[in-house]
Amino acid sequence: MRLTTKGRYAVTAMIDLAMQQSGGAVTLKSISESQGISLSYLEQLFSMLRHNNLVRGTRGPGGGYVLARDADLISMADIVMAVDEPLDITRCDGRQDCHDGERCLSHDLWSELSAQLYLFLSGIRLGELMCRSGLGHATGNQRAARGTRHVSIPSHQRGADSNSNSNSARAGRSC
Repeated sequence: MRLTTKGRYAVTAMIDLAMQQSGGAVTLKSISESQGISLSYLEQLFSMLRHNNLVRGTRGPGGGYVLARDADLISMADIVMAVDEPLDITRCDGRQDCHDGERCLSHDLWSELSAQLYLFLSGIRLGELMCRSGLGHATGNQRAARGTRHVSIPSHQRGADSNSNSNSARAGRSC
């Protein structure tokens, strides 16, 4: 299974939007230039994202897009599904008619993998990806002024004490 360009670009554009929006509404032109995604493609994606209440648009001078809700409340599954990216990797799209109109022998495997993919993407929030990028909800300048920076430590390398600190830091999103 491959995540198509539509899903990848939607996630990338949403991360970019979330990182830039502290300065106000973000134009699609700005996202297009910073991410190398065509403006017309972004217009299509943002129409779907807006329709699914993930972004809000404003028109006119100073117009653009902002997140419709907090970045910690938007999952990657929300974004991918908003742009009609299927998370079902069965050959039959879940209809159970994959082998000459009958259920194939490996249907349960692919169906369970689809469910795991959905759970995985549902568990990753936009705010978390912002933290991984080193910016969190603060801009780079705000972080520099505080004298802090993000250091990613893989969970398997953290001890029990640092894990509990990590969870409390995540709750306040102080990446």
